[in-house]
Amino acid sequence: MKFTCERDVILKEISIAQEIISSRNALSILSNVLLHAENNELTIRATDLRVGFETTIPMDVAVDGSTTVYCDKFLGILRSLPSGDVEFEQEDSDRFIIRPLFKKIDFRLKSIASDKFPELQIAPAESFFQFPQADLIDMIGQTIFAVSDDETRYFMNGVYLENIEGQLALVATDGRRLSYIARSVDSQIPDFVGVIVPPKILTLIRKLASGEGTVQLAVAEKNIFVHFDSQRISSALIEGQFPNYQRVIPKEQEYSLLVKRDELREALKRVSLLVEKSQRVYLTVTEGAVTLRSDESEIGQATEEISCDYQGPETTLAMNYTYLADPLRVVESEDIKIHFTESNKAITINPEPETDYFHVVMPMQLD
Repeated sequence: MKFTCERDVILKEISIAQEIISSRNALSILSNVLLHAENNELTIRATDLRVGFETTIPMDVAVDGSTTVYCDKFLGILRSLPSGDVEFEQEDSDRFIIRPLFKKIDFRLKSIASDKFPELQIAPAESFFQFPQADLIDMIGQTIFAVSDDETRYFMNGVYLENIEGQLALVATDGRRLSYIARSVDSQIPDFVGVIVPPKILTLIRKLASGEGTVQLAVAEKNIFVHFDSQRISSALIEGQFPNYQRVIPKEQEYSLLVKRDELREALKRVSLLVEKSQRVYLTVTEGAVTLRSDESEIGQATEEISCDYQGPETTLAMNYTYLADPLRVVESEDIKIHFTESNKAITINPEPETDYFHVVMPMQLD
């Protein structure tokens, strides 16, 4: 195998491959990246046996062939080189040569035959459906931060994906908050049983997708497949029963306050400077104003009042400030509405005007 490629082009793809590979796979075939050169294209593959990645880039291939090399060291070598064309050659069965054409540098990496590399999962072409990249990126951003990191509740360690009457819905919850978004598109979404998607593949989509055009999605019994631009990603799904999230969503809430998103976000940021381990802030809502304050502690106390549109009795809510800050970071409207009924029941955060997503947050104890 022998091919030539511009350093910056291959560096970008190998950087992605290294993100896929688990550090626990050091010095095994899973720590390697597969390189397959044929018909003036280089195919790059990486996997940790749960997430698979494949991409194809055009280049000048002198001799077809394939091999695998230790990805971490390969990436380090590429990063150390200045920009320019680099020649890559499989010299013998276990030696991969890296030679920049503009400097007298010669790297020789040990390689492992590509036939020992695990096969990536594939889905039949007819199982894919189209979805706009920009919409999928937006939907991931509205939900992924609410995923639980409690490994004992593994069924909440991912984002729930389902088809609701022709709309693609994403839901995430950690038991104390919930984020929901559902979006319809022109193309038909096939029926499938709801699945739990690991955040790793969703993070990759957000990072790699250009946001232009469509993404091809396929949902199988145990895997999800995502194709976009020149990238192909697959992932094993999280097994288990996702909670019945519909029971958590308040059906009716008696009161609501309208507030400027940026004003609330900045006030929350300042008041949280004096919040301690409990992460608790208090929101006291009166007609025309909402007052934020931290617990009084040895380090002090912070209080800030901002204006709001509210009609109802004075109410104090105790909230985990990060559970408020996260939705405020992704809500896209200038104004938000916070719906509530009592201080011990869930609140709902909506953009104003309301659209296809919302966030539900459970309050904390007042004392």
